[in-house]
Amino acid sequence: MKKHIPNLITCSNLISGCLSILFATRGMLEVASLMILLSAVFDFFDGFAARMLKVQSVIGVDLDSLADVVSFGVAPTTILFVFLNQLIDNTLPPAAQEGLMRILPYCVFVIPACSALRLAKFNHDERQHTEFRGLATPANALFIGYLHFSAKSLAVLNHFWVVFLLSLAFAVLLLSDIPMFSLKFKNLKFKENLVRYIFLALAVVLFVIFRFGAFPIIILAYILISLVRIPLKHPLQ
Repeated sequence: MKKHIPNLITCSNLISGCLSILFATRGMLEVASLMILLSAVFDFFDGFAARMLKVQSVIGVDLDSLADVVSFGVAPTTILFVFLNQLIDNTLPPAAQEGLMRILPYCVFVIPACSALRLAKFNHDERQHTEFRGLATPANALFIGYLHFSAKSLAVLNHFWVVFLLSLAFAVLLLSDIPMFSLKFKNLKFKENLVRYIFLALAVVLFVIFRFGAFPIIILAYILISLVRIPLKHPLQ
């Protein structure tokens, strides 16, 4: 029985992602975004459960990736697509709302394709056991899936082109080879986990200030810390 527990949690991740898509298509973006957060919780605990119960399997890895494509690829992109169309309707003059502007939001569906490629790469990249190469799909999902929350506090995110171009830039980051630190702790030693502790403390502060709108800001901070960390970890000779 215990061997099925991790896969059951993974399927819960998938179901949450499907519900997120459903809520997004009905214009319920806040609920849709919360379902992605729930998927992220399930995504964390399926691997944790597999390790604790010692029932890790190839099928479990494949199932996890399939669920992640839906929950962290299709679902947040659907939210983003609806949000972009809302920006067109609410912030652009009527004359600018037709033609090409109605086609451009469809371009963001390149994100699920990039997410699938990123997950396939992750499953077979031996370098990614200790750190990520490129932006992880859950991080990208929390960024694009919560931009509409951040827009309530940050006026710059109420501009179509800002959101559109940011989203495409993050699609590129998914497939990049930039080293980004993992939040997995091998131990709790402060010196060995300094970057992780700094990031988590910053994340808590940002969440207190911006609530759910903090997620895109937190992910931006994560990327910036990862970039600053590169020359410190690999100084020029």
